[in-house]
Amino acid sequence: MGDPRRFRNKYERPQKLWDVDRITADKALRLGYGLRNMRELWMATAELKKYRREARRLNSVPEEERHDDVKKILTKLARLGILKEGASLDDVLSLEAKDVLERRLQTLVVRKGLARSMPQSRQLITHGFISVNGKRVSKPSYIVSLVEEATLSHSKPIDISIKSEPDAVKAEGPKTEAAPKAEEPKTETAPAQS
Repeated sequence: MGDPRRFRNKYERPQKLWDVDRITADKALRLGYGLRNMRELWMATAELKKYRREARRLNSVPEEERHDDVKKILTKLARLGILKEGASLDDVLSLEAKDVLERRLQTLVVRKGLARSMPQSRQLITHGFISVNGKRVSKPSYIVSLVEEATLSHSKPIDISIKSEPDAVKAEGPKTEAAPKAEEPKTETAPAQS
């Protein structure tokens, strides 16, 4: 049967794992974008590193050899919405992890108003309430292209509005307090004579 396949990680751990400045910056990004754990941030950073590595490689190649490859990488990043149309190779090197995180499905659901918060957005996506291009997507880390962004919608009807307190009370019905028990009359007993 052979040995089982060993899957490679889709992320790289930071070289300085316990650097305080990096930890605080990563924690702010994790909380701001509603990421489940640091691994999701590291995966977005690894995706960005892939594009930046290719851009650095293309910068070292002579002009006539790199024309087609530069066009491919720039059109792909423009299609994904990470870069704007007409960007240069130097713009790829100036990208940050925040640019990739802005294109995640979880972030765009909140930005479009389909969810009130990042945790609610993540929950709606994983439970199958969000569709892209008419197809249900249950992966919050899905990178949405510019074409697909216009087709974001709810796949099932759902009410995400906040109910006010009086409405909740009306739904439960009026609360009635139990009537106080009638006090039993106290009968005084005569002291026993001996």
